[in-house]
Amino acid sequence: MTTLVEAFDVVVIGAGPAGISGAVAAGFMGARTLLIERETQVGGAGINTGTIPSKTLRETALALSGIRSRRLYGVDLSLRREATIADFTHHRDNVMLGEHRRVGNRLDGLAVQRRVGSGAFVDANTVCVTGPGNETELVRGDIILIATGSSPFRPAEFPFEHPHVHDSDEILNIESVPRVLVIVGAGVIGCEYASTFCALGTTVHLVDGRSSLLPFIDAEISSALTIALTALGVHLHLGERVAQCVTHDDGKVEVILASGESLACDDVLVCSGRTSNTERLNLGAAGIAPGKRGLIDVDENFRTTVPHIYAAGDVIGAPALAATGMEQARAAMNRALGSDLKRDVASLLPTGIYTIPEIGCIGATEESLRAAGVDYIVGRWRAADTPRGCILGDDHGMIKLLFQRDTMKLLGAHVIGEHATETVHIGMIAMLLDAGADLFNRACFNYPTLGDLYKYATYNALIQARATREVVGQTAK
Repeated sequence: MTTLVEAFDVVVIGAGPAGISGAVAAGFMGARTLLIERETQVGGAGINTGTIPSKTLRETALALSGIRSRRLYGVDLSLRREATIADFTHHRDNVMLGEHRRVGNRLDGLAVQRRVGSGAFVDANTVCVTGPGNETELVRGDIILIATGSSPFRPAEFPFEHPHVHDSDEILNIESVPRVLVIVGAGVIGCEYASTFCALGTTVHLVDGRSSLLPFIDAEISSALTIALTALGVHLHLGERVAQCVTHDDGKVEVILASGESLACDDVLVCSGRTSNTERLNLGAAGIAPGKRGLIDVDENFRTTVPHIYAAGDVIGAPALAATGMEQARAAMNRALGSDLKRDVASLLPTGIYTIPEIGCIGATEESLRAAGVDYIVGRWRAADTPRGCILGDDHGMIKLLFQRDTMKLLGAHVIGEHATETVHIGMIAMLLDAGADLFNRACFNYPTLGDLYKYATYNALIQARATREVVGQTAK
């Protein structure tokens, strides 16, 4: 039985980070808003299957493994020699529960209505919501935001029906910590899980067809990550592809590489990118045609080809980060509802990678500046050469700042090490202000802190700039 149409100012389909942020923004501006989510819990991949749980598991792995204590004191101060799966998931579950509660309270406080069910277009303004018991309800929206997120892509050559072959959503629900884990795909998710499981004592093999890790980041930072993961104990198989994945009657799995090497393991994690969750939306009824892997095209205002239908987050593709999706949805709803509170998404978007060690990046890489013919200068400083870095026992940490040579304006900031995903924000703010070396030279950072990395890397760059000017001056004479 279908319930009669109910009308809303804004209908949001999908309650992941982008959908929640869009609904909150619309509710904040007084719009009568409906949020549709097929799962019983809001949060999507951000809270339930990806961002929050995977980062919480990383912190749990660091705590239970005693890695930090071994660095600091040279001894193993971990409380347990072998972590149980309950140890591994307890903190994760508590964090997720708290975030569900906070999000629910925020939505309730803004009178955002919610429906549990799958949304599909009937026409450009009407959405049919099919609930858990197959009951249906028609809702209409003057404005509609599509924020259905994405799911792990599953290559056909892997037997995902086997209990020990996982995608990146399933790996969070493993029943025991594997002794040997093969991870196929060394993108952000693959590298993050490789370091997390290695920290827990799992023997990890990381396989990727590319010749380097995370080629989209600065090559020097990528090399530093390679060194750090190798030191952690991750076995890297770069320039390799999987020829076959074979399961055995004893529950074991064998990954055979194109080179002929065979990797026997307890579990396989396949990280082969993601696919937009648009297959159930019946986009054609709204006049929208999805692209490759279900992606929805939008303009600079996050509008689809139908002017009153917007889309944000993973469903529109890169950069496909929780933070960027949230900003896109906020901007989309402000534009749709005629508000000037937030009209634009920042032109500079940070990248945070929660490997061990962490990586934070903003702006240009050295490779992109060379390709563009920009004359630049590099300032570097190691965390181990600061007191805060020594206190943390950060052997692999460093900062790399890229300045335009003639103006010393900051063009890019790249950090690897403890708290890198936080530290990079200092560089982001400087770049949003079109600032650079002069700002860091004038700034007084607390002592001892990682913020001092900016000052010393800036000094390093200024010394080089002065030396260059002196050489040029002598040549001119």
